[in-house]
Amino acid sequence: MELFDYVFGQYKDYPALFFWLEIFACVCTLVSAVCSIRNNIWVFPFGIVSTGIFIYLCLEWNLLGDMIINIYYFVMSIYGWYIWTRMVDPNHVTPVTKATVLEWYKSAGIFIAASLLVYFVYWYSDRFESVVSYVDILTTGFFFVGMYLLALRKIENLLVLLVGNIISVPLYFYKGYSFSAILYFILIIMAIIGYYQWKKYLNKPILAD
Repeated sequence: MELFDYVFGQYKDYPALFFWLEIFACVCTLVSAVCSIRNNIWVFPFGIVSTGIFIYLCLEWNLLGDMIINIYYFVMSIYGWYIWTRMVDPNHVTPVTKATVLEWYKSAGIFIAASLLVYFVYWYSDRFESVVSYVDILTTGFFFVGMYLLALRKIENLLVLLVGNIISVPLYFYKGYSFSAILYFILIIMAIIGYYQWKKYLNKPILAD
């Protein structure tokens, strides 16, 4: 009982709207993750819904880095939807491949740019909260890169997102958002499963629907 109170006690005075929005966003995120494991295009529609909700919630929670992550996710989900349905020949769409050296250079640039952007947002808005804000900045970089690689259908996206998920679990528990922390714990498991599933699709043609 004490453990339950510790994990979920913060929801006692939590606005009902925020509670149900967080639950619904978590469910949509899990469905999106399942679709990702299955290499299914529905990863993006469900991702668009969940990120739209989390943009609002993260603003309310003063997690500016994660808010920016979700704005970026929202935009990249639209871009990824296009990439995954793009025809590479008359019968096939973009396949699962490994990231090239150039794409890793771009990923490094995205990581640095994203981290600097969130740092500036925290500094400009005077909302730094000790080490928590710096951890939030770090996760932003990993998630930006992971989503970029996911949109391009690169198998390494799951490894990068795995790192971000691992860091996010203690961050959200510390901030008191237990449902989101549990969500990230589940996403750790799903990222590992997804990586081995994606290896089956690696460099294989994918038929258009």
